[in-house]
Amino acid sequence: MRSSTSQAVPRLGDVELTRIGLGGMPLSLGRGRERGLADETVAAALDAGVNLIDTADAYSLDDTEVGHNERLIAHALEAYRGERGPPLVATKGGHTRHGTDWDLDGSPEHLRAACEASLRALGVEAIDLYQLHRPDPQVPYAESVGALRDLREEGKVREVGLSNATVAQLEEAEAIVPIAAIQNELSPDYLAPLDNGEVEACERRGIPFLAWSPLGGMDAAGDGAPAIEVIAAERGVSPQRVTLAWLLSLSPAIVPLVGASRPETIRDSVAATDLRLTEGERTRIAADTPV
Repeated sequence: MRSSTSQAVPRLGDVELTRIGLGGMPLSLGRGRERGLADETVAAALDAGVNLIDTADAYSLDDTEVGHNERLIAHALEAYRGERGPPLVATKGGHTRHGTDWDLDGSPEHLRAACEASLRALGVEAIDLYQLHRPDPQVPYAESVGALRDLREEGKVREVGLSNATVAQLEEAEAIVPIAAIQNELSPDYLAPLDNGEVEACERRGIPFLAWSPLGGMDAAGDGAPAIEVIAAERGVSPQRVTLAWLLSLSPAIVPLVGASRPETIRDSVAATDLRLTEGERTRIAADTPV
């Protein structure tokens, strides 16, 4: 799984995805929030061809503004005046906020209420991709997934996805409702999904593996294998672009969700789709990443 060079286009439902998606979380937190460039960043992403934006109701500073990121994305899409059509918007439910703390509630009652709130925050009649944000150990997984199935049957959700899920949980969920995507962590510093079969499971099914924190997270974005820095200097491109190009080369199912908070960052990330690393470069990077 670490040597694929395929550039096949993954699909979410009937839609062919661009190989890079925009992760909205940094627009509501930290330096990204301080920059205040949500409208400009979303517009730059769309102009560059990105057709998937990922958000979640829990992406907020605290429990007083749950849905902040969804509302931010909705505003940016309404303000967009470019020529691209509307992207798919994915959101998630199942995380809760207590003050600034993160908690879990995968109960059907909470997920239904969270979905209704997300519909209002996004200003849509149906959510393109609704994902169970994280398994709640206090709630049987089948009950949480069953709630998403019900929402899909009611037309409030077009596609159902799982986030932070194992292969076993994917198989359990598939017996309840069609699963359109998996969203798990993947970066040069965290390659477990390649070894535990999560990426391969998506590839076999023809569904996207949406990689969150592909650059290592908001505080570590750009840090990675030393080989990446060297290759970036040799190529005259950013380390982030090399990182994303390498991740894309690992499997045609992988769609990194880049947490950009500036227009130039998402433009550089999308440019990774045109960067073809040599076999030697891929080998150097792989040798410099955790086993």
